[in-house]
Amino acid sequence: MKTLLVTGGTGRLGRPTVDQLRAAGNTVRVLSRRTGPGVVTGDLTTGDGVAAAIDGVDLVLHLATGQGRRDVQQTRNLLNATPPTTHVIYMSIVGIDQIPLSYYRYKLEAEHLVEAHPAHTILRATQFHDLVEQVFALKLPALFAPAVPLQPIATEDVATRLTELVANPIPGRAPDIGGPESHAVPDLARLWKAARSSRRPIVRVRVPGKAFRAFAAGAAQVPGPPYGGITFADHLAGKC
Repeated sequence: MKTLLVTGGTGRLGRPTVDQLRAAGNTVRVLSRRTGPGVVTGDLTTGDGVAAAIDGVDLVLHLATGQGRRDVQQTRNLLNATPPTTHVIYMSIVGIDQIPLSYYRYKLEAEHLVEAHPAHTILRATQFHDLVEQVFALKLPALFAPAVPLQPIATEDVATRLTELVANPIPGRAPDIGGPESHAVPDLARLWKAARSSRRPIVRVRVPGKAFRAFAAGAAQVPGPPYGGITFADHLAGKC
């Protein structure tokens, strides 16, 4: 078993990942700006305390995600504090090299920083069920649903894959993973509306621009067999 440092360990993906890693017998340190039980204190944005948090670990899982340039700076600070022989697993997003969104552009820049680290694995996953649901739950008069396909995945399934990669790291880019089903966003909206007894109408929208065309072309999906087993309907029913 290994001693690990997990950034973003208290987040949407971090919590199930930390639980699964510990259940597999690993010793897990969770990096946090706060102090408290089960965490080590460090600030990725400034770099303070990060080297001390990494000292003595076998592997780093970088699950934290900032906004825009902060994401890049946090990744740079983490890598600067990580010895070249310590493996880094970086969590990324399917399609960031094809979908021209500013958030994705910075995520891709962070990927390139990770690629320069001698020992690394990059895992890309499709959008999380939680994120899709969060968008539908926005306080808007309607469920605005672009007619593009998505292949959302459960954070629990991503956590399982990360735990596998910790046990047997794949050098470089690991195969992308996506959920068990692909749906057009209006269909996902109908599932959410029924599960949450919402009365808001579903309004199909077409968004102009290259990003919409990339989504419509399937850039946010994974070709080949899916990895995840938890569907969006399962997620809505609390079957995770």
